[in-house]
Amino acid sequence: MKKIIDYRLNAGEKQILKSKKVSLKMLQDYAPDEIAALLNSSPERSRELSALAEFQSIPSLGINFAEELISQGYYSLDELRGKNAVELFNAFERYCGTRPDPCVEDCYRLLVHYIKNHDDTKRWWHFTDERKAYREGYGIR
Repeated sequence: MKKIIDYRLNAGEKQILKSKKVSLKMLQDYAPDEIAALLNSSPERSRELSALAEFQSIPSLGINFAEELISQGYYSLDELRGKNAVELFNAFERYCGTRPDPCVEDCYRLLVHYIKNHDDTKRWWHFTDERKAYREGYGIR
């Protein structure tokens, strides 16, 4: 896991964790139902916090990418298992209604690679050449 996960906690959530002496690093080990009980949060919010931790556990994938996955309805790596990086990126592009930065496609390639191989030595930029070759082969700029 990453050393620090960004949860974008609100002030009240931060205060509860502080009063219960639970660090952000410790929070990554809590299940969604435990987070809900700890923070007195809704099941949806606790599921979101759990997903933020799980997605950001992949090296070089940050809070923005994690939030993008959640906004598309994904809350775990298991839900993404077996998916194709290009299809995920194309779906994200449709969801946004605009063409995202090409590095986002590299992030989807890393995500799929990580799920398939549990290889934490790769970073999103290791997939740039693969993306460029794929796009060139299909005439996509």
